[in-house]
Amino acid sequence: MIPALMPTYNRADLVFERGEGAWLVAADGRRFLDFGAGIATSSLGHGHPHLVAAIAAQAGKVMHVSNLYRIPEAERLAERLTAATFADSVFFCNSGAEANEGMVKLMRKAMAEEDHPERYRVICFEGAFHGRTLAMLSATGNAKYLKGFGPRVDGFEHVPFNNLNAVRAAIGPETAGILVEPVQGEGGIRPASLQFLRDLRSTCDEFGLLLGMDEIQCGMGRTGKLFAHEWAGITPDVMSAAKGIAGGFPMGAILATERVARHMTPGTHGSTFGGNPLACAAANAVLDIILAPGFLTEVDRTGRRFWRDLDRLVADYPEVFSEVRGAGLIVGLKCVAPQGEVAAACLAEGLLTVNAAENVLRLVPPLIVRESECRTAAEMLARAARRCLPSKAKVAAK
Repeated sequence: MIPALMPTYNRADLVFERGEGAWLVAADGRRFLDFGAGIATSSLGHGHPHLVAAIAAQAGKVMHVSNLYRIPEAERLAERLTAATFADSVFFCNSGAEANEGMVKLMRKAMAEEDHPERYRVICFEGAFHGRTLAMLSATGNAKYLKGFGPRVDGFEHVPFNNLNAVRAAIGPETAGILVEPVQGEGGIRPASLQFLRDLRSTCDEFGLLLGMDEIQCGMGRTGKLFAHEWAGITPDVMSAAKGIAGGFPMGAILATERVARHMTPGTHGSTFGGNPLACAAANAVLDIILAPGFLTEVDRTGRRFWRDLDRLVADYPEVFSEVRGAGLIVGLKCVAPQGEVAAACLAEGLLTVNAAENVLRLVPPLIVRESECRTAAEMLARAARRCLPSKAKVAAK
């Protein structure tokens, strides 16, 4: 008999009843160091007093009114995001998939309003992940995710990641733009080279195309900049954000330049829940912390120190790990041993991780994680690695 909760996830038999910073406490009292952060979403960790207070205060006033009325919390959040980024205008929604759907709509609409209605196709990349809606499954292009859901939604081309020649070869008269993750998360923590991102910007300028960035997982401070594309010194025309934007409260956003956003007039797009007072109170609280002086510098510093520990781990356990990849606090350990075996060993040691493609173990702790907690995580990973060593190697390690 099917369970009442639809079985779309292989859930671990763990129930967490409370959290403290980078730690989660299970119903049986066990403590786990959370380097999954709700899939890179709990940006301020668990029980952060400023975030908790902001949500509680807003919940005691008004949680939802709909976008039929002005929402001061949304207006303030949009003003802060535009002040801190390339964007001139922001649309709020509820999830990353929604944000990406909206981003593609904006790209198509801008081209149509610029007298190029034939330009509707978007170049995407192999290894991408843009969400689970029908259109975003097609933008993702992964055959495993598409199986059983009928024909693909038209309008998406796929080329190899980090390959500019392939991008340029795919551009045609129907191309509207390019959609790229600066760091592919689900695809195996694969960063785009900074030069590749710069070349994408110049290519879009050359051909009159729009550059869209999917920063759902790598944005909101995770790389040590507010958004990952900033490391390349470029700006997109439109960008999606979600996951860590509200510290775990469901929210997404589309940030756009005036060229793109000005065509989204009343009736062209909408959301019942998007940008409601409670979600925006949470997101404003997250911004209070992330934009505080020195916070992102500390994220970058902590990430670099953690990387040094992981480099040593790879050197010490080549039978288990082969490579560290990613940026800042979105880190992947390429496994030699089966990924599931390594993840299970980490769980046994009290470390929560997330799987990614290419046999990669994803490490995405809350941005407030301390250096000492990263050292503890590295020690847990070393113990997990010893559990995964072949029998002869285990004897030698002892």
